[in-house]
Amino acid sequence: MNIGIILYSETGNTYSVSLKLKEKLVKAGHSANIERLKVIGKVKPGTKDIKFESLPDIEPYDALVFGSPVQAFSLSSAMKAYLSQIKSLQDKKVAFLVTQFFPFPWLGGNRTIGQMKKICESKGVTICGTAVVNWSKPSREKQITEMVEKLSKLF
Repeated sequence: MNIGIILYSETGNTYSVSLKLKEKLVKAGHSANIERLKVIGKVKPGTKDIKFESLPDIEPYDALVFGSPVQAFSLSSAMKAYLSQIKSLQDKKVAFLVTQFFPFPWLGGNRTIGQMKKICESKGVTICGTAVVNWSKPSREKQITEMVEKLSKLF
């Protein structure tokens, strides 16, 4: 299966977790690519007019993992803008990976997943899995390992 991991990562945390997921997917025999959303200028929570250097094309992929940090207890503006511009996700398997600073998913992670689901489900897809990594939790490495196992088994 050809899997695209499309992510926005401001501090590098979401990217570092995505690298581990890619490695696991490749070991399982899949083709996996990471494509980072690169914005022009600074993106603050709530920014509406976001410009990207380029937009990843989802067409070549059988499955997608969208990765984003939580910003201000919500989906990052950059990922929201990217997901909103996608015309259709029909016939794609889709999962989400979210990173957040706070130690509990109810401090923004769950809301971010909900926002991603709402946008993507409006594009004709059923979400096959989600994961939240709480960056400040002492068990972060265990969470990352569990997330990699969970999401890699979906494809």
